[in-house]
Amino acid sequence: MEDAIQRGTDAEVPAASVPVLAPAGTPWADPLGRATILLVDHVDLNRQLIKGILKAGPYRLLEARSQEEALRILDREPVDLIISEWIVSDWSGNPNSGLEFCRRVKSNRRTHLIPILIVTSVQGIENEVAGLESGADEFLVKPLQPAVLRTRIRSMLRNKRVVDSLEEAETILFALAQTIEQRDKETGNHCQRLAALSVALGSAIGLPDEDLLALHRGGYLHDIGKIAVPDAILFKRGELTGEEWAIMRSHTWKGEEICRPMRSLRPVLPIIRNHHERWDGSGYPDGLKGEDIPLLARILQLADIYDALISRRSYKEAFTVEDAIAQLRREAEIGWRDPELVSVFCEVVRLPSLQAKFNEAALPAAVPPESPELTSMRESLLRMSQQLLK
Repeated sequence: MEDAIQRGTDAEVPAASVPVLAPAGTPWADPLGRATILLVDHVDLNRQLIKGILKAGPYRLLEARSQEEALRILDREPVDLIISEWIVSDWSGNPNSGLEFCRRVKSNRRTHLIPILIVTSVQGIENEVAGLESGADEFLVKPLQPAVLRTRIRSMLRNKRVVDSLEEAETILFALAQTIEQRDKETGNHCQRLAALSVALGSAIGLPDEDLLALHRGGYLHDIGKIAVPDAILFKRGELTGEEWAIMRSHTWKGEEICRPMRSLRPVLPIIRNHHERWDGSGYPDGLKGEDIPLLARILQLADIYDALISRRSYKEAFTVEDAIAQLRREAEIGWRDPELVSVFCEVVRLPSLQAKFNEAALPAAVPPESPELTSMRESLLRMSQQLLK
């Protein structure tokens, strides 16, 4: 089985070379750690050539003869770099474009950040342009120069390490956001449902993928500023005092401050800051009115209110879907919500497919098990937040 994983197939072919660390003083030695590189080519000799060039490097090499085989490996193995031939066989063994493989990798949220190096014997600027437009990050024409290939790989892996560090920072923020949700035992999988609802509404009105991604992230991060709100205020049963309301409302701009240093989260900042604004200008923190309220914030706001209405709380029973819709329409009539957006939203939440997905998100069993590292991180963050609020 270990050999099959190393090869990326159960077929009887030689296992990939065991990585050997470059000796001290080797010109291209680089402290990148043991990176995993996936070689995708239906010609055995081509893969053997690249393995020979990289045999002294600190790399773990996986091999695939076809697109489907490569995608199966990507489903089960963490990969740092893909080196693919311009022509890659499909599942039936017929030659297929490696560019289609690039598109499939880059269209998958789990793999879209993996850099891809295309190697080919096909000359021409138009081919290089086509390769880069398909999602490839680099392009090399044969015959391969060993020094150039090694240098290009090291450069791409350094960039991947930077991307990985940013992803880790985002993971910490998302873990922090979910520790806040876990402080309230009644909210269940609120963030998960909110993300699904927001993306559904965004899709219904034709928003581009980057906005849908911002909505999905906003579903988890919109209340991250509540880390600064004491439990005594956050879970107070009675009416809040004026001073307590000021603290509660500060979670909007404090959440924005927490996420602002992350460039990748900039599209989410208006959601975090302005999801409590009202159509008539009576909301907070900026008193924005009408179209001045960012569209993504208006979308997430409706999803947030709807989920609160149909969820059971200690102080109320869960609304039915129709009762929740009626409440949203009333709030649009009195000037609190965007009336056009409310109309679309009410149609979206009636869709059987969405209701089924929404009900699944409400079940604890639908939440995938966390790794021990992430569980430990959540517990640490929760303890930190409790200490800060003492």
